[in-house]
Amino acid sequence: MQNGTARSANYGPWLVGLGAALWGTESAWRIPLNELFDAKVIVFWEHVLILIMFLPILIPRLHEIPKVHTRTLGYLLFSGFAGSAVGTIFFTLALKYGNPTVVNVVLNIQPVISTVGAFLLFGDRLAHRFFFYAAIAILAGIFVSVTHPTMIGVSFERAGLNLGSGYALICALFWGLSTVAGRGVMIGMSLRLASSMRIVIGLACMTLILLAYGKLRGAALWPTAAQAHPVKAIVLLLFLASISGGIPLLIYFQGLHLTRASTAGYFEMMQTLAAVCITWGIFHATLHLHQVIAACVLIAAVAMVHHVQQRVEHAGQQANQAATRTETS
Repeated sequence: MQNGTARSANYGPWLVGLGAALWGTESAWRIPLNELFDAKVIVFWEHVLILIMFLPILIPRLHEIPKVHTRTLGYLLFSGFAGSAVGTIFFTLALKYGNPTVVNVVLNIQPVISTVGAFLLFGDRLAHRFFFYAAIAILAGIFVSVTHPTMIGVSFERAGLNLGSGYALICALFWGLSTVAGRGVMIGMSLRLASSMRIVIGLACMTLILLAYGKLRGAALWPTAAQAHPVKAIVLLLFLASISGGIPLLIYFQGLHLTRASTAGYFEMMQTLAAVCITWGIFHATLHLHQVIAACVLIAAVAMVHHVQQRVEHAGQQANQAATRTETS
């Protein structure tokens, strides 16, 4: 048993890293898909295909839904709306209107947002140094986002802060808050049911969004550009939904089950590494020297946020265990 546990501890983090890295490949499909579809339509088709993949997981667990607490369902609805639907739309728009490398680096600010959200919603303790490292991460994110930092004092527009960077920050906000809601979901629902239902809710939200924008019709769902390149459109959508969607989701959560949270946080950064390799190497979305330095500072600051918060959580767990032992004795 000990050998089995040791093997799990050895490959668990690498499964987390592999899942995160596969998530990082989505820019390879979203960027060319932006030339064929509207951003909202891309996210719609993505949800349709992932849901088809997840049906064998979802159907056997439908009987669990009536047992789920109303509060848990509320968290699930928000997670599906903010994370799966709206957040993904803004990410797709960010890749369309901004430097894809900048977009993927800026998204690393999510843990700061989710930590503050957990503090406000669940009463989590914040480490003494949290605000110090969070401030560094935010400042670094600003410098990553601008092309000419010396012009920040004049205006963000002159400094080179474009629409893509703004969309990336909105995406980080929605995904960060979705992570907090996801924690509330996991407390009262099985992992596989939660993952599947999040896709169902995301698809329902996307259907309503397309309906509101008048795009739930043939000409919008499969526009002229896609009709001109049908094979390309189908292949890219399939790759987005499988290689960068359903498959990494299953790999990541399997790895998370075998990995301590304090370790998993660092392996999750493989997503940024994979994304930057693709956007810089394939799409030639380069960064200036100050942006490279700021990106390194941002990632390091977020890693420190994760580190100091894990220490606080670990100390809290030890205190609770000590209190339990005292009450028992």
